[in-house]
Amino acid sequence: MSGFDRFIMVDWSAASAPTPAKPSADAIWLGLSEPSAATSAEYYRTRSAAETRLIALCDQALATKTRLLLGFDFAFGYPEGFAKAVAGSDDPLALWDWFAAQVEDGSDNRNNRFALAERINSVFAGVGPFWARPRGLDLPGLPEKGSARHGHGLAERRHAEKQVPQAHSVWKLYTTGAVGSQVIMGLPMLARLRQRFGDAVAVWPFQPWDTAPIILTEIFPSLLADEVRKKAAAEGETIKDRAQVLLLAETLCRASQEGSLGDLLEAVPSGAPRQEEGWILGAGAEALLRAAARPDLAPPQLKNDCFAMPQGVEWTPVDVALAHLKSALGPVKRVETLPTPDCAGRVLAHDVFAARANPPGANSAVDGFGFAAAHLGPSGRQVLPLLTGRAAAGAPYRNTVAPGKALRILTGALLPAGVDTVVLEEDVAADDHAVAFEAPIKPGANTRKAGEDIAVGQQALSVGRVLKPADLALASALGVPELAVRERLRVGILSTGDELAAPGSTEDPAKTYDANRPMLLAIAERWGYVSVDLGHVRDDRAALQARLDDAAIKTDAILTSGGASAGDEDHVSALLKESGALQTWRIALKPGRPLALALWNGVPVFGLPGNPVAAFVCTLIFARPALAMIAGGHWCDPQGYLLPAAFEKRKKAGRREFLRARVTRDGAAEVFASEGSGRISGLSWADGLVELPDDAAHISPGDPVRYLPFGSFGL
Repeated sequence: MSGFDRFIMVDWSAASAPTPAKPSADAIWLGLSEPSAATSAEYYRTRSAAETRLIALCDQALATKTRLLLGFDFAFGYPEGFAKAVAGSDDPLALWDWFAAQVEDGSDNRNNRFALAERINSVFAGVGPFWARPRGLDLPGLPEKGSARHGHGLAERRHAEKQVPQAHSVWKLYTTGAVGSQVIMGLPMLARLRQRFGDAVAVWPFQPWDTAPIILTEIFPSLLADEVRKKAAAEGETIKDRAQVLLLAETLCRASQEGSLGDLLEAVPSGAPRQEEGWILGAGAEALLRAAARPDLAPPQLKNDCFAMPQGVEWTPVDVALAHLKSALGPVKRVETLPTPDCAGRVLAHDVFAARANPPGANSAVDGFGFAAAHLGPSGRQVLPLLTGRAAAGAPYRNTVAPGKALRILTGALLPAGVDTVVLEEDVAADDHAVAFEAPIKPGANTRKAGEDIAVGQQALSVGRVLKPADLALASALGVPELAVRERLRVGILSTGDELAAPGSTEDPAKTYDANRPMLLAIAERWGYVSVDLGHVRDDRAALQARLDDAAIKTDAILTSGGASAGDEDHVSALLKESGALQTWRIALKPGRPLALALWNGVPVFGLPGNPVAAFVCTLIFARPALAMIAGGHWCDPQGYLLPAAFEKRKKAGRREFLRARVTRDGAAEVFASEGSGRISGLSWADGLVELPDDAAHISPGDPVRYLPFGSFGL
């Protein structure tokens, strides 16, 4: 059984009285969508009326053999350990049945949720986990403030809420962000649906989603907050609850039609305790959800005039050319969601926020002994009784360390209750019963605070970043199992000209072995793109046109070499002028003056000079930052630094020059003996470029020059 025919998204309410007769916010809204009908919304003032309607919709679905996906905007489970302590089983569906037996909910919305929460709190040690209540209720076991809770032993947030920082904790029952009451008042209704319809209902992700005609899922409409805001503004909608159930129903219906709904239903991280806590549909796969929510959100095509320089500009300074490229280009690649370990070299499509703190808890930075610093003497020899047991990384000490006592603690271990300071084991004398050391000891010594690196919800990585191995480590440490990234850019490399031949294929001195294509293919690979070898085309316009037509289908950008000038045999520029949107830039640059830029069937084409040195320099200076923008990343200026010159040179004003160079053992920049564009050996000899300014200059040995290592170009 696969696919769904109807989608119903429910915004639930825990109101203690019927909501206003006039449709309003903070009430119950149903959004209904199906492929063959317009999406509609329904408003209900009481939970009993909404439940009656949901039963009727399920009856209708079974009678008509219509497959139904029902989404509810409250948590389907609690943090690990809650169900076992309350219902005697870690099966969340048993917890649903327990709530159905305990919750009192009248037809007028009057209910016992606060008194029940107080009774549940009494099951746990300390105070909590539930909190927040109206001031008039005399429920001493249900604290008004979250800060009054302690020692209950449960996590504040489920793993799903850690994945979605804007989601609230299930423990808060009253005032802003109080989703906990919705859970208590929603789970009994779901339990009754299961009891009524039996095996016809399955609960995602606790049960397989492709075996029953009715599937219940947990949703969080704020995953589409931006899209909801735009939709409401465009349609003049003033009730956010209505707008978000409509949009989410439409989105999941569209995802089903497009074939991506299965991916959303499978996108539950393997490390999450889904069988107890549940999961939010779309959490960790927000890019898929947003793509379905905005079918018009396709990467923009570049404008036909994006390469056009202002009229009257003949010789274009390098800085002007770069600034124009930077302002004209943007991403053309779609977004996909991948497991974090598979994202090296990809361009990040959305900001990444910490799903949990790093470190997640206060812990020891060393192997040693932990205690409370406040109970030490002011100075001199300190002797503390040593408790039995120890705290180790991954094996915490569960008891409290009493004042004036110490505990063996290892590097990375969570600090037990009662410990705020650790003394290094090399600084103590210890036996099985006591530990001795010299005071004073600075309170908090040798410990790490929870979140001292990054706090929960803090931005860790920014959109447009090319992900490095260290970024993957950071995202993983912060509990982010998947990342939204741009699809990898496909860069086609094409050589042109009758004079070219495959290396080693002929001894004819009139032929030149093709050096540009292997060089450019390797450069594109080093930059993290997919290199597409478009081969070699002779000076034949029909053949060149056919090759470009094919390339525009296979690639996102094309680099050609040769034929970019205005001579009789410069067929690339001629063909682009006839059939594409061509701009031939005469760059005030040495080497590499002619640079043809065009769009061919919407795909950008960079027509590079044929001389390998000029092609290499133009690729680094112009193609590298331009391709980064097209791939969805940031404009990337090369990082250079000043070195003393180990050469002498006079240059005229009017052109910027890039000389092949390398660093001597003395830290000076020496340049290749020849500046000829055909001297490929100079590229192999060099490890960077010396950049000389547009103005006239006389460089003498020892003068500072700007050196750009090839590494600053990503090579």
